[in-house]
This record gives sequence, structure tokens and C-alpha cells, in this order.
Amino acid sequence: MSALFQPYTLKSITLRNRIAVPPMCQYSATDGMPNEWHLPHYASIARGGAGLVVVEATAVAPEGRITPGCLGLWNDEQMQAFVPIVRAIKAAGSVPGIQIAHAGRKASANKPWEGDDHIAEGDPRGWETIAPSAIAFGENLSKIPRAMTLDDIARVTQNFVDTAVRAREAGFEWLELHFAHGYLAQSFFSEHSNQRDDIYGGSLENRSRFLLETLRAVRAVWPEHLPLTLRFGVIEYDGRDEQTLLDSIGLVRQFKDAGLDMLSVSIGFTIPGTAIPWGPAFMGPIAERVRREAGIPVSSAWGFGTPAIAEQVVRDEVLDLVMVGKAHLADPHWAYFAARELKVDKASWTLPAPYAAWLERY
Repeated sequence: MSALFQPYTLKSITLRNRIAVPPMCQYSATDGMPNEWHLPHYASIARGGAGLVVVEATAVAPEGRITPGCLGLWNDEQMQAFVPIVRAIKAAGSVPGIQIAHAGRKASANKPWEGDDHIAEGDPRGWETIAPSAIAFGENLSKIPRAMTLDDIARVTQNFVDTAVRAREAGFEWLELHFAHGYLAQSFFSEHSNQRDDIYGGSLENRSRFLLETLRAVRAVWPEHLPLTLRFGVIEYDGRDEQTLLDSIGLVRQFKDAGLDMLSVSIGFTIPGTAIPWGPAFMGPIAERVRREAGIPVSSAWGFGTPAIAEQVVRDEVLDLVMVGKAHLADPHWAYFAARELKVDKASWTLPAPYAAWLERY
């Protein structure tokens, strides 16, 4: 019997299998609003059979968008525009999740196909970026951010809270906080990007403060019966990997104590030019270590997009959920074809009933 196609329950939510579609930015919104692109995009992936579909990084404030085309959930009009997407995901049998985020110093960037760099100074499409310290990321993202004041920090934490409430009201049943990939929360944690000399900088405790405060504040408003998850970069591949991983695991234990239900294990990406060992399931051993030492369920992306690998990491208890991203863009029905490859009995029933009935009958 396939491990990948066994149901998975977290809090009150049961996924039909262990396949999750991770957040993948579409850069297709206007003023943060979902539109005609997003509805069929998410509906088609959900119809393909994944247990969980997580909507792309959605900004908690206008300045938190990566690009002008990124989604937002900082007002009620945006919230209402998400409702049909949530309903479409659920109608197809998947659980609707959303990742909420603030891009920090990596914000105000051009879309990937328009340069993937910071929008030039003076261009009206751009905006001021903020970060723990006035340090640019580097390479194509060379804009120096404004160092955040204590009022800025409190405001952004409240932005996360308000956005979580809107996500709940829109009907999402799975919430992920984006604390990875060199965006705002990750840049507080990393010594590469945080050189503050107040209670939010310096020591590991201080550099962890914004992350923990924000998680606790969101936990207070997100329903206890629904999963609260978090994506976090536990390693940088910067030559200090063991210490970074130890620090990260210690913080993940605190996340768990603060009410976190699952961790999506990822990479920090706070400095350019690191030697990341890309390859099939390369994050597996790291995710398994976090799972074991922090005692928390984990998921991960990066190199798990072939059925045999996805099956193995679930069977070996490396991951609780497998995040399969780009493979779903190439084939929204990836789960169905994975079930066939793994010889799952009645593989067609991984699809919604209207599709499965036709595949079974003819």
C-alpha cells in the first residue's frame, strides 16, 4: 500500500493524501487582488488530486509584496476576492491553505520575466523597502532598505495578525507564515542581515524575537482547531551550516511551544552566491533531523517531485507531507499519474468523482 496516498490528519483537518502543492508566486495580481488568472490556476491544481493546495506568498501590507504583481490580503476587498478561490479548491477535494508574507528588503522588485531586480529609483511602480538593518541583499537586489523602528516592527506584527484574520474569514483552513528565503522574518534571524543593537538584534534570543512574537500573535487569532504552519530557512550553505542548523532547531522547539503545528523546512537565502547542493531530495536529511530533534511534523520542497522519491520519504518518515511544486505546474494532475506509477488500486479515484467516473467507465 502506498504511503504517499494515505490520509494525513493535523488538528481537525484531514488531507486525502500526503501530497501538498507549495506556494508558487504567479506575479499576476494588480494591487494585491486575485483575478481571472488565479481562480483557474488553483482550481486546476486542486482537481489534480493533491491533498493540500497552498496559495502563493500573499503580502500582509503593500510594502510587503515582492513585486507589483504579488497577491495581498491587507484589505477586505482582497479577502472577498479570495473566497471563490477557496471554494474552488475545496470543491475539488483539496484543503485550501495560504502563505502570508512580508518580503522585507527583497520587496519592490521587477517580475522575473522583467528583470528580477529591484525596481529603479524614481520608477512610480516601486516603493520604500524595510528590513531589520539598512543592508542590501546584493547582486541584482541592491536597494538599501530603511532600518525598521520599533513602531515599524509592532505594525508589521499587527499586519500579520490582521491578515491571518482575513484568511480565516475567507475560508482558508491551513495557514503558513513565510519566515524563509531572505524575506523579512528570515532577515531578522540571520546575522548576515541583522546588525541591530536593540532587543531585536545581536544575540540569538534577540534575533529570534520578531519571529516568536509574530507567531504568538497570529496563534492568538488563528482558530485552535486549524493547522498553523510556518516555512523557515534552517540552513544557509554559507560555511556555518552546523551552527545555523543547531540554532534553527532550538528556535523550532520554541515555535512548537508557541503553538506551531508543522514546519516547512527550507533554506535561508539571506546572502547571494552560496553553494547550494541542488539535487533529488537533497533537503531530506536536514528535514528528517529537524523532525526528529525538534519533535514536530515537517514538510519540505526542493527535489521531491518524482513519485518514487515522494513515496520513499513518506514511507521512511523523513517527511510527513511532500511539497511538489514545479511538477504540478507542468502537470496539474501529477497526483493521479503518481498514483498510477506507484500502482495504487483505482488510481483514478485520486481525482474528483466527475473525472474518476469517466476514467473508470470508459
